[in-house]
Amino acid sequence: MFFVDTLEFEGLGNRSYLAGGARGAVVVDPPRDIDQVIAAAAKRGVRIAYVAETHVHNDYVTGGLELARVTGASYLVPAGARVSFARTPVADGDTVTVDERLVLRALATPGHTPHHTSYVLEEDGRGAVAFTGGSLLIGAVGRPDLVEPRLTEELARAQHASAHRLADELDDEVPVLPTHGFGSFCSSSQAEGDATTIGRERKANDALTLDVDTFVERMLAGLDDVPAYYAHMGPANAAGPAPVDLTPPERADAGQIARRLAAGEWVVDLRSRTAFAEGHVAGSFNFERDGKLATYLAWLIPWGKPVTLLADTSEQVADAQRELARVGIDRPAAAATGEPGGWVRAGEKLASFPRARFADLAGVRERGEDVVVLDVRRDSERAAGHVEGAVHIPIHELHGRLDEVPSGTVWVHCASGMRAAIAASLLDAAGREVVAVDDGFDAAGEAGLTVTRH
Repeated sequence: MFFVDTLEFEGLGNRSYLAGGARGAVVVDPPRDIDQVIAAAAKRGVRIAYVAETHVHNDYVTGGLELARVTGASYLVPAGARVSFARTPVADGDTVTVDERLVLRALATPGHTPHHTSYVLEEDGRGAVAFTGGSLLIGAVGRPDLVEPRLTEELARAQHASAHRLADELDDEVPVLPTHGFGSFCSSSQAEGDATTIGRERKANDALTLDVDTFVERMLAGLDDVPAYYAHMGPANAAGPAPVDLTPPERADAGQIARRLAAGEWVVDLRSRTAFAEGHVAGSFNFERDGKLATYLAWLIPWGKPVTLLADTSEQVADAQRELARVGIDRPAAAATGEPGGWVRAGEKLASFPRARFADLAGVRERGEDVVVLDVRRDSERAAGHVEGAVHIPIHELHGRLDEVPSGTVWVHCASGMRAAIAASLLDAAGREVVAVDDGFDAAGEAGLTVTRH
């Protein structure tokens, strides 16, 4: 008998896996914070014999090198990956024995990267589970455009072939366990559900139902924006990431917060968008702890800029610090917790701005008030429908394009409210009058606003 434990990282839309038998186990695509992997293995009472990477990741910093060092495991990395550290290179067809009756077989599945490798866990010689990394996902495949633009079409065609190879070599009932595809921008598209099999994908995945030319055309037409921080992940992983440091950051008082803001550093408030709007340190930015914190903060922040975290509790700071370390934002410069009134110096007041619904915006327009409507969704979202007359600047471009926002009170919206809150905080910090629309976009048409599609 074998087991598979899933470690899920919702903020990044990824999963890692611990799989094995009675004594030995393998970890596939581990996170930067390896303590939870070690704890999962200890709970199972197994020794981590192997750490396997499906590819050099573009969306997060791996903990594979450090996990292998700490546990003494063999570090399996695709032979074609260019890395600067000692590892056990694996090529198509290579096998290792994980435990009695359990063998891990490498299966070359290029497409997400040229060297991408899936792993099939075989029990008594029969494929039992497929760890597909960024190859075959749930209803999709990993995007092929993260390595080199000139290789994108070639890799897209390779994805089609790799998906067919997996389907041809594995039985319908074999579970497909990808690393990406649960909200990750590494997925070529987002699909519903959180579990699948080879058989299900055979019936529903475009890579397995469409001819290669149609598949490639559709996928390339549907590729979305690439988070800016991805440019730093591949090189960090190829060089060999340093061990993560999760010790608590320095405590910041009101004076230090003010000095850091004056120096141009980022002060990030992790509280809910509701609490932030009601009262916050002027100049601070709101990235909700329960939102896609790592993705959007890493996407927007100038790389290497010092970060001070503000939160209700030290536990919230620790959670955020752990999540940010996964994308290479390693050490907060400082942190403060408690009531926001304690984050400003004596005599200073907290800043605030109003929140509203699309119905409120409709009312303002009906009264003839001249306001700016700012849509911060991505291009693909806007193309599916947008409020007539709205200015469009995607959230990940806003910090560098604030001067393009017309004068006047800015009503900023996204698809649900989370990104609008980030944008509102950026505008507020720049001294603009802002209203954060905290509403689902479907409510715009229902409120009577004209929604245009193109």
